[in-house]
Amino acid sequence: MKEAILLSQTISSRFVLLMNNAIAIEQLAARLVAHLHQLGPVVVAFSGGVDSAVVAKGAALASPGSLAVTAISPSLPQGEAEEATQLAKLIGIEHLLLTTHEFSRDEYTANPSNRCYYCKQTLYTRLEGLPAPYCDWPVVNGANADDLGDYRPGVQAAKEFGVLSPLAVLHITKAQVRQLAQYWGLPCWNKPAGPCLSSRIAYGVSVTPERVTRIDKAERYLKDLLNIDTLRVRCEANELARIEVPQHCIPALCEGGRFAEIALHLQSFGFKYVTLDLAGFRSGSMNAVLPVLQ
Repeated sequence: MKEAILLSQTISSRFVLLMNNAIAIEQLAARLVAHLHQLGPVVVAFSGGVDSAVVAKGAALASPGSLAVTAISPSLPQGEAEEATQLAKLIGIEHLLLTTHEFSRDEYTANPSNRCYYCKQTLYTRLEGLPAPYCDWPVVNGANADDLGDYRPGVQAAKEFGVLSPLAVLHITKAQVRQLAQYWGLPCWNKPAGPCLSSRIAYGVSVTPERVTRIDKAERYLKDLLNIDTLRVRCEANELARIEVPQHCIPALCEGGRFAEIALHLQSFGFKYVTLDLAGFRSGSMNAVLPVLQ
């Protein structure tokens, strides 16, 4: 009897927590929409990731005339533009694919530690050149509260161009962003973080269309081979590919001579050396060298 009572209390407590969380997310969604409504129609820097998708959905609800803009360049993984287009249609926001030209800038291709600054600077300059009325609307991005504690040179570019970050302003974290996406029925709510392909290239190693294409091919090959979504192929000096997968997936790479198969495939894409990082997948692992560089 006591066990039955304890089980009933546990179930009741969990139900109350779930209900309270649902109410909190509903209220947070209302706050975001209200905040965006005050801005009027906006231009959303829309990558198709969960952060910018939540901002785009809030903007669509707040001001139906808002516009989502996706930057197109060699650093965008294959298929992402199509996914962004489909997601924008589902959200119900007007969508524009805008070609950017950061690869024509020496500051960008030299791949300094603040490479992202030049990328965002290029994007925001292009957004200023949009036709009326879009050029007069505020530009918003998907930076959330957690991003403010990370090394993100693009934040400086956003400040210089007056780009707004509604999620950060409202102190919305990444976990809450995913909850909001799920609340609004966005299929990207559990999509892994997907930084641009240039972020896989070691600082100081030049960023070229050939290198990012090679990285994209290698990652798509490994994702299909291992049936996982979260991994990175880092391009180090001397055309060395450093593979990062979650640690629990490392044994799968050791099965049946896969090492040799993987090495041959990646070398066929243009890498000269192939290595496996035993520390496993770490988001932003390239930044580990920044204190040394600085």
